[in-house]
Amino acid sequence: MNRTKLHESIINNSQMTFARSGGNGGQNVNKVNTKVHMVMPLSAIGGLTEIEAARLRVKLSSIINKEDCLFLDVDDERYQERNREIALSRLENKIVQALIIPKKRIKTKPTKASKERKLKLKKIRSEIKRNRGKIW
Repeated sequence: MNRTKLHESIINNSQMTFARSGGNGGQNVNKVNTKVHMVMPLSAIGGLTEIEAARLRVKLSSIINKEDCLFLDVDDERYQERNREIALSRLENKIVQALIIPKKRIKTKPTKASKERKLKLKKIRSEIKRNRGKIW
């Protein structure tokens, strides 16, 4: 997926609402709406195939509600504008990470030389332990 197209799609199709936020800010916290609540319909993400959409539904199930919308809350900073930027980048990163398909692990077998080294070390160890016995 093209990251710039995704970024534009998020900016154009997401809805942000704002609320008062706890945390840093002193008395300003009680007056200013700095917390960002971001909602975006999954169908509004541009350039997604049906398989990618299904993958997003599985991977991001914790942030998808019943209306098939992605949601995100950010109240990290004291400033609304900074929280908006953080929300946009977080949502973009979550989508990109969810679409990455991990490589399948290829099983390998130990080489003949490594088996021989292992047996050699076992023989040395058993010899050391055998020599610990009582001397008559």
